Amino acid sequence: MLVVIISVILYYYIKVTIFETAVQDLNFEAKSIVENKEKFNPNNLKNFDIQIPHKTLSNVQIIHTNTKKNQKPYYSMQKEETHVFMTLNYPYDSDSYMILKKDTTLQSKIVDQILIDIMMVNASAILLVLFYALLLSRMMLVPIKILTTKLTNLDEKFLKEIDFKHLPEEFCPLGNSINKLINRIQTFVKYQKELFVGVAHELKTPLAVMKTKNEVTLLKERDKERYIEALVSNNEAIKTMNSMISSILEIGRQEGAQFEEPVNVNVISFLEKLGNGFKILAHQESKEVILNLEPKILNMKIQTTLLTHVIQNFVQNAIKFSPTGAKITISSKVANSNFIIEVTDEGVGIDESKDLFAPFKRFGDKGGAGLGLFLAKGAAQALGATVSIKNRTDRSGAISTLIVPIQNHRIKQTSIGKKV
Repeated sequence: MLVVIISVILYYYIKVTIFETAVQDLNFEAKSIVENKEKFNPNNLKNFDIQIPHKTLSNVQIIHTNTKKNQKPYYSMQKEETHVFMTLNYPYDSDSYMILKKDTTLQSKIVDQILIDIMMVNASAILLVLFYALLLSRMMLVPIKILTTKLTNLDEKFLKEIDFKHLPEEFCPLGNSINKLINRIQTFVKYQKELFVGVAHELKTPLAVMKTKNEVTLLKERDKERYIEALVSNNEAIKTMNSMISSILEIGRQEGAQFEEPVNVNVISFLEKLGNGFKILAHQESKEVILNLEPKILNMKIQTTLLTHVIQNFVQNAIKFSPTGAKITISSKVANSNFIIEVTDEGVGIDESKDLFAPFKRFGDKGGAGLGLFLAKGAAQALGATVSIKNRTDRSGAISTLIVPIQNHRIKQTSIGKKV
């Protein structure tokens, strides 16, 4: 379609350019006649002796009219047998006009030949474009078919990266993206397997202990206190298993939260509301939560459920592992296009050589299912963020950090009243 449109424009441009010479000739001749009326004898056109510099007229007629209105000049094309003429109607005086006729057969033949040439070129160009498009599409389909075959042959039980060395360079970004997706799937499957094995082990152990204790208690008749002791021990084991099951359910809720639609929210105000709830929780254990949030207003498009899960885990751990009377600080700032949230405690610190975010890894003597930090890391990854825990350098304690890249947001106003 574009070729046709350009060709039509080109044809009419060439046509106007070629006939422009004839138009100028007729116009010049008409003006010369009007300006030299005394030398022009309308009764004997053959004796017309006006010296026109470039050409003498071939046909001139004077037509008298009954009206006194001057007629505006206009051009027309006429075909007579094998010849084509351009005619100019030009005002001669108040009651007559003259007709100038010029043979433009040659120009018409040139224009017709140009039209034929353009049509032939267009036909050839369209055929070449179609051939090239079909060839290119087939060439483009070959790498896609190779990709499809490689992906089809992937074994879901033994996922591995695909070799894209033999594909064109243009498909390398697509291949790298597919391999990154495969790596993410491998990591997810690995964590899921580790999680299921850990759950089975964690639930099997207390069940085995309960079964053994019940069997030993029932071997012979015992005092009432022995039965009560066995029931209390079983209740503790059941409580532990309930905690484990709650953590597993939390994993399911977190996976569902990953599909939650991000909302535009002032995260500073959101963190203040969370912090006020944590203050009540800390006060019950004779501890204090301090908020130090900057900037004053920061609008971000974010999944609030996942953000809550990360911050809640950090603060609960800080309260759990901090001594009575300790202060837990929740601070935030914007740096290097990132929104950084830190939870600082006054506990005994951590062992930085260990993977704190692995599932079912318990540290300290506070108990728990060992899934809190594992879930926090999963929620952070779903946010496109990163988490880390480091020891404090000024005193004992740990700093839990969440770094969220700032995207699709705007800072309305900082604490000093300047826009960022």
